[in-house]
Amino acid sequence: MLTDLFDYLPVSATVDGHIFCCHGGLSPFLDSVDDIRQLDRVMEVPIAGPMCDLLWSDPNEVGDGWSVSPRGTGHAFGEDVTKEFSHANGMESVARAHQMAMDGYSYSVSARSLPACFPNAPCLRPR
Repeated sequence: MLTDLFDYLPVSATVDGHIFCCHGGLSPFLDSVDDIRQLDRVMEVPIAGPMCDLLWSDPNEVGDGWSVSPRGTGHAFGEDVTKEFSHANGMESVARAHQMAMDGYSYSVSARSLPACFPNAPCLRPR
């Protein structure tokens, strides 16, 4: 089936070795980009674990560290987690696509060190 193709697509990428990109966010099970490269991607996304986190985790605007995601899947991660991951992997920022942004993009907490959020689809609602 055509939908089986999604089981083969990459779940993250880097831009020029300086921007880490994923759909959702970071994972407490993955400390480095090399850890992500070791994941067996050819599978349906599980309901929990590192691959699930890359697709469904969200930044936590009000706290540090890791916490349970209010979505019920993935994790919520604080500014400190993003800074640690970025520093350990030589990244300037983390870009993610899992949240709608009325202006087409937005920055979470600290524009320099936290994920830029891009819309899942073009915003078609009038302002």
